[in-house]
Amino acid sequence: MQPIHHLGEEISNARRDQLIQLEARSQRTFTPSQAVIARSAGVFHWTPEGKKLFDFTSGVLVANLGHNPNSWMRRFYRYMNWPESFSNASSFFEAVPMTAYNGVTPIEMEASQRLIEFTKNRPGGSRLNQVMWAASGSEAIQKALWAAMARDKNRPMILATRFGFHGKKGLANAVTGSEQDSERDPRVRFISFPMQECADVSKREDEIDLRPFRHELHELWDQFDHKIGVMITEPYLGGGGSYHPQKSYLQMLQAFCHQHDLIFILDEVQSNFGRTGKMFAYETYGLEPDMVVLGKGLGNGVPVAAVLGRGDIFSSLQYGEASDTWSANPLNCASVLATLDEFEERDVLGPMQEVSKFIEAGLIELKKFPFVEHVRGEQGGMVWGLEFRPHANLSGGEWANRFVLEGYLGDGGTTPGVHLLGPLAKKVVRISPPLVITQEEASNAMAILHRAAQRMNSET
Repeated sequence: MQPIHHLGEEISNARRDQLIQLEARSQRTFTPSQAVIARSAGVFHWTPEGKKLFDFTSGVLVANLGHNPNSWMRRFYRYMNWPESFSNASSFFEAVPMTAYNGVTPIEMEASQRLIEFTKNRPGGSRLNQVMWAASGSEAIQKALWAAMARDKNRPMILATRFGFHGKKGLANAVTGSEQDSERDPRVRFISFPMQECADVSKREDEIDLRPFRHELHELWDQFDHKIGVMITEPYLGGGGSYHPQKSYLQMLQAFCHQHDLIFILDEVQSNFGRTGKMFAYETYGLEPDMVVLGKGLGNGVPVAAVLGRGDIFSSLQYGEASDTWSANPLNCASVLATLDEFEERDVLGPMQEVSKFIEAGLIELKKFPFVEHVRGEQGGMVWGLEFRPHANLSGGEWANRFVLEGYLGDGGTTPGVHLLGPLAKKVVRISPPLVITQEEASNAMAILHRAAQRMNSET
C-alpha cells in the first residue's frame, strides 16, 4: 500500500510512512487527506508543519464544545482532584482514582445523578430514571439491547431502521445496515427509513405519506407477532448518509411501539448535546423513548457512553450481566460532569443556532456546482450531509473525495484548510464543526470550501 504524501509536508509524510508500517489499515476509514494533527484548540487543528485546519468534523461529532476548552479542562481537573502542578508531588498523591472497578466512587454517583436529572427533566425524558455506563457507543447499544431483550425472553426479535449505523460489535453490528449485509442475526428485521422523503433540506418541511411505512410495520407484526420485543432507530441516519427525517415518521414508530408494547430505543450517540438544535434529539423530534443511548459529545473527547432508560427494564439484567472493566470509571465521570456544567452554566445552543443558518446557506450555495446534488441537515442544528453526484466521467464518490482533499489543501502551501472525513455511504461528506464555532470562523471556513469547489469545477 502506497502512503499518502502531500507537497511541503515532510514531517507529516514521515508520520504517514510510519503509519502503514506500524498499524493495521483497518483501524481507520479512508480519508484522502490523512491529516497529521499535532495540536488542537477550539475549532482548529494544526499539522506538524504549522498548517491551520478548520475542524469541520469535531473529531467525528465528539468535540461539541471545541478542542481543549479552558473552562471544561479546569472543571475536569477539579473533579479528578488533580494538583495544579506536579513538580513538587511525591511518588504518589491522593486524588480520585482513574479506575475503581466494582467499587463505588462519589464522582460516579454524582455523574449518574446529574445525568439522569439533566435528561429526565427535559421534554420527552420522563421515562429516563436510571443509567447504564459504557466506554463506547457500540457497547452502550449492546447493553441497551441486552436489557430490552431480557425483559421478556419470549420476545427475542428486534426491529431496526434500514441503513442505520449503531456500531461494529455484536448486537450493535447486527442492527446496523440492512438485511443485504452478510451474516445477519436471525433475530433482527429491518424497516424502511424515509430516505427519498428527506433527500434534501428543501424537503424538510414536507408532509410525507406514512401509509407505506405503517403497512410494512403491520406486515412484520402479522408475521412475527409477540416475538418482536424491541425497536431501535437513530433520530437521523448518520453513517448511512446524513438523512434527517420528518418528525411524523419517528413519532409514528414510537406510536407503533406503544401500541404493541415494544421497547423504543433511540440511538443518540451522534446527535446528543446539541447537534439537532436542541440538547437531545428526542426533544427536537417530540419523542419520549424508553431508552436513549448517549456517547461522543457526552465526554467532549474522553471516551464515554451511557444508556438512560427505565429502571424496570434495566432490572431485567442481573449482577454482572452488563459489567465491564471501564464503565463508570472516574475519568469518564469527570468528563461528563464537566460537560454538564458547561451546558448548564452558559448558552451554547443559542449562538450555535444563528451560525447554523449561515453555514447551511453556504452549503446550499454549493449546489450551483454540477457535482453537488443534495444538502441534508437539521434546522438550527450543527450537522449536515453534502451529497455528490456523478459528473464528467467521475462518480459521486470520486467528487466527494476530491472535495475533502481540496478542502484540506486550501489555497496551497501553509494556507489554512478545512479538515473533513472521507465520505459516508460512498458519496456524502459530513459537515459537523464544533457547536462553539463563531460566524467569522464559519465564514472563513466556508470561503475555503467554496474556493475548493470552484477549483474542482474549473478543472473539468
